[in-house]
Amino acid sequence: MGSPADSGLVPFDPASRARFRREGWWTGRSLPAELVLAAEAGAGRPALVTPEVSWSYRDLLDEASRFGAGLARVPGVAAGEAVMFQMGNVAQTVVGYLGCLLAGARPVCTLPQHGSREIGLLAAHTGASCLIVQSDFRGGRLAAQARQLLSDGAVKSAVVARGEPFPGATSFDDVLHAGEGAERATLPFNTVDPDQVAVFQLSGGTTGLPKIAPRLHEEYAYNSRAWAEVMGYGPESVILYPLPVMHNAGISLAVQPAIFAGAQLVLAPSADIDEMVTLIERYRPDVLPLVPPAVAIRLLDSPRARKADLSSITDFVVGGQKLPAEIAGRLRDELGIRVRQMFGMAEGMFLVTPAGASQDVCHHTVGAPISPGDEIRILEPGGDGEIADGDVGELAARGPYTIRGYYRAAAHNSTAFTADGFYRTGDLARRHRTPEGVFYSIEGRIKDVINRGVEKIHAEEVEELIIQHPSVAAAALVAMPDPVLGEKGCAFLVLEAGAEPVTVTSLGRHLLAAGLAKYKLPERVEIVPELPLTNVGKVSKKLLREDVERKLAAEAEEET
Repeated sequence: MGSPADSGLVPFDPASRARFRREGWWTGRSLPAELVLAAEAGAGRPALVTPEVSWSYRDLLDEASRFGAGLARVPGVAAGEAVMFQMGNVAQTVVGYLGCLLAGARPVCTLPQHGSREIGLLAAHTGASCLIVQSDFRGGRLAAQARQLLSDGAVKSAVVARGEPFPGATSFDDVLHAGEGAERATLPFNTVDPDQVAVFQLSGGTTGLPKIAPRLHEEYAYNSRAWAEVMGYGPESVILYPLPVMHNAGISLAVQPAIFAGAQLVLAPSADIDEMVTLIERYRPDVLPLVPPAVAIRLLDSPRARKADLSSITDFVVGGQKLPAEIAGRLRDELGIRVRQMFGMAEGMFLVTPAGASQDVCHHTVGAPISPGDEIRILEPGGDGEIADGDVGELAARGPYTIRGYYRAAAHNSTAFTADGFYRTGDLARRHRTPEGVFYSIEGRIKDVINRGVEKIHAEEVEELIIQHPSVAAAALVAMPDPVLGEKGCAFLVLEAGAEPVTVTSLGRHLLAAGLAKYKLPERVEIVPELPLTNVGKVSKKLLREDVERKLAAEAEEET
């Protein structure tokens, strides 16, 4: 089932599609059809646990089917249409996601941290007119934002979960009731074209034009099946997931792999350490995927974690940024937790250190690709030539679940992909040939992105809003080192003549009022007379990063 909006889709070429199906990686079925087959096969097994529910696969599938059937009565929702999500880690999020797929609609997986500006841009870019929102998330902020988006015309309708609807919105429970009695086999997912978009995922953040990864049915299903297979998930597996679930990592490392494997997913409301330890002790998960280094460090610093029995966790998978070897060693020695590292992206390619790999591989690399169909090149930065093993270059990837182009972004696609379809990740990497196999390490980034924990902040987006401040004449946002999150944002500002000083607090108020997500706010402000330039007239962010690093080092020395 297609849509006029699909004119912005960059498809896989026919030869690749034929090969992927011949190899059995692609099945010719839609993503929801694959998920239904797997869930029905394990109907009586435990599926989803949250603080409010404990469902079997039969329960989960029935709830999702009711929701999918009821969506037909919501304005702006039909097969082929995009549907925005702003939901936290609650059962309704999983039900809503699966229900959209069953209805033939396309979830747009945003984070609850996103502001009205991001949601409005994404809705316009995908053509989404409906927003599913969690009303009680952090004091009702998302509900208030949804009202604003409706009032501004950014979306035309909303479905409100865990709260009362407001004008223009429908209750999540009313959607469920509207779907009562519908036969699952009659839902639109059975007629969906698997060559079309299943899910819209975000590429780490947004700029003036959002970069959206259009995940197609067969490749996105295979992405999750391949992850489940390489991780050894099965019916006895228990997966604890504490990060935002409506994110590529949550969907493709947890929700969908759990369903394909018949495993149990324990959805933690947040990454709060005490809460996570409680869930570990109660449900004895064996898998904790994509733990940010910040969470690993907080575990080491937690008195409660040190007293808890964490022995059930056999796969503690760290991602988002490189985990220092010292921290990996302390997790092993002090908490009895053995680390596996991974690297993944909304565009597709996943790498992970193998089960049973040596400490050197687990502590110093992000492993190897998860599929035999994955291809990696290490290119000269800015060029197409491959470089030698052991040298640092740009990671480029292609394979049966790596996209061939961003959605409606022809100009960006012309530089983000090689002529033969390899995605230029913008990450610097090194190939290691060892007696255990070929592995890769991530050595930094080419792109102007700040990696705050597991969230990526595009400097250009924040700078565009900073310079709208009446006191600011010029601005540059750069990464500054942080011992817990890895990096935070530091804003260097040139002020207008006679302007009032700008502080972290006042700049934050300005950016929040502009609809920017809170996690993107600069956490340090430096006022400078001018921004340093390179020999070609561009702002030298290298010099700015060095400047803030020197200042941080001097401040730390003064404190000792």
